[in-house]
Amino acid sequence: MPGLDEILLEKLLEARSVLVLTGAGMSAESGIPTFREAQTGLWAQYRPEELATPEAFREHPARVWRWYEERRAGVRQARPHAGHRALVELAALLPAVHIVTQNVDGLHQMAGSRDVIEFHGNFAWQRCMECNNRCETTKIDIRQIPPRCECGGIYKPECIFFGEMIPPQYLRRSEMAASACDTMLVIGTSAGV
Repeated sequence: MPGLDEILLEKLLEARSVLVLTGAGMSAESGIPTFREAQTGLWAQYRPEELATPEAFREHPARVWRWYEERRAGVRQARPHAGHRALVELAALLPAVHIVTQNVDGLHQMAGSRDVIEFHGNFAWQRCMECNNRCETTKIDIRQIPPRCECGGIYKPECIFFGEMIPPQYLRRSEMAASACDTMLVIGTSAGV
């Protein structure tokens, strides 16, 4: 009787389109703290209502921006691990591998994955709340916190806050990938969110 490894390998080799859903557990191995881990997760230490909602950002943009900047600093130190690299290798072997990630760290792309849908955004980008200008975080003058766009608006981290909708283009691409897949891998998430 074949073991689980053999069954998984057989399914993957037969697949025409694989959808990979990744979450915080995937990035945790690279040293990025999760949000929901009971004892060590970020929400065990902070209240999401104070740091990860549109209301919190409008009321205290500097505090929220600084908190996200601390997280970005940790993300900048992180590197892809063997799991990220294995997905790149898998994509080289199969006709189609689509990655939908809840992570905002860009580690899949750093490892070499090409078809990555960043469902919750990416820390590497900011978006102006007034004119909607999108700008790389590294190109923003952060001497003033929160940083401002040329139009005078405040830059917001381009990640999804609680209470915000998933951008329609990410939702559409994810739905298309899900409807086309014949095999799905869920890695580092309970898929409950």
